Amino acid sequence: MVAKDFFGKLSESVDRTGSALCVGLDPRPQNLPDRFKLFSDPLLEWNLHVIESTEGLAAAYKPNIAFYEALGRAGFDLLKRTIDAIPLDTPVILDAKRGDIGSTAEAYARAVFDVWGVDAVTVNPFLGRDSIKPFVERVDKGVFLLCHTSNQGASDVQEVPSPVEPLYIRMAREIHRWSDYGNVGLVVGATFPESIAYVREVSPEAWMLIPGVGAQGGDLERAVRSGKRSDGKGVLVNVSRGISLAPDAREAAEQFHRRISEALESPALPPEPLALTLVDDLFELGAVQFGDFLLASGRRSSVYIDLRRIIGDPGTMRKMASLYASQIAGMPRKPDLIAAVPYGALPIATVVSQATGLPLIYPRKEVKDHGTRQPIEGVYSAGKRAVLVEDLVTSGGSVLEAAEKLRSEGIEVTDAVVYLDRESGAGERLREAGISLHAALKLSQLLERAKSR
Repeated sequence: MVAKDFFGKLSESVDRTGSALCVGLDPRPQNLPDRFKLFSDPLLEWNLHVIESTEGLAAAYKPNIAFYEALGRAGFDLLKRTIDAIPLDTPVILDAKRGDIGSTAEAYARAVFDVWGVDAVTVNPFLGRDSIKPFVERVDKGVFLLCHTSNQGASDVQEVPSPVEPLYIRMAREIHRWSDYGNVGLVVGATFPESIAYVREVSPEAWMLIPGVGAQGGDLERAVRSGKRSDGKGVLVNVSRGISLAPDAREAAEQFHRRISEALESPALPPEPLALTLVDDLFELGAVQFGDFLLASGRRSSVYIDLRRIIGDPGTMRKMASLYASQIAGMPRKPDLIAAVPYGALPIATVVSQATGLPLIYPRKEVKDHGTRQPIEGVYSAGKRAVLVEDLVTSGGSVLEAAEKLRSEGIEVTDAVVYLDRESGAGERLREAGISLHAALKLSQLLERAKSR
């Protein structure tokens, strides 16, 4: 039996309210509006006011347990009374971000579902599938797994490349295997709308809980249009301080309700190719310059691209590694080795090696007159297949020179991957040498992107 009780309840609530607004109930004593300070239980009155003001507009409510735990025993009573005040037909999601080993996870599951009686919970999945099992086995309950969170440091871990893609994308791709009951969704922050689009592409049916709108500055419209499913549903946009701290909570909720509804009715935004979004990073790093430049090929050009500048930005390096790894993963013949074209491509090739798990080698431009005098650095043997990694190509001369040195040592070379093809004949020249050029981006595409900046 496939049970989707929580998401069925959520879908009905979205239909009833005509939107996908989730209202956060996060009482912070330091932010308590003056008009509630005269009550004997001011934080409860504040929560009740927010619930009453948003009833009929909120498709769900999401109390964050941290703000209640911080109040000690009184906070637990406040949480219970707040949950009890929410209409029974409106789903309640407890933002608890639980995640631990099996026996502890079982205790957490009993707490959130049996003690607090909520409909769904946020869970940290980074301990692995067994850590969420006690939650997803509650077939009538919902579980939102952290995928790409809204905080500034999210990319420190969540965008680290796995063999062919960032970790958060792998999580989004895998979630349908983590529950037999279809009761799992994803948390993807509105502060990273491009990530929402990528998640929707690999996980077309999953519900997304989208925080980060309002005080955190997330782009509501872009987030909704990037995340909505083909049926116009599949997203739940959380707003906390933007409503609870507003002078008129009802008016603020109505504005968010309207904006979300309009975004749901607007055309979906598909994900932009990573190669194009990287162009923006290159401009920010000063890696693209215009003027009159002499290139290594001997030709002159009005645009100069210096990809060596990306070594100063680990985030851009991670994105570039994912892009190259994806290109390599799509090759019909899988390589055994990553071979860097010396020496400019060595930093990129190093992170690509780490992302793909393939050993790195590189031919020397000149053989040392001391030490081992190896023409190729790294561990290799004749008969292995290497893919050449270069940053960009003009004529393809550097790639051909590197390929010749590798082939002289018995290494098979049939493919080269680059970020940018300057469209100056390199592809045809390499093809004549038996090498297929895999370019993520063409110069004309980069220039077109530059016009839109």
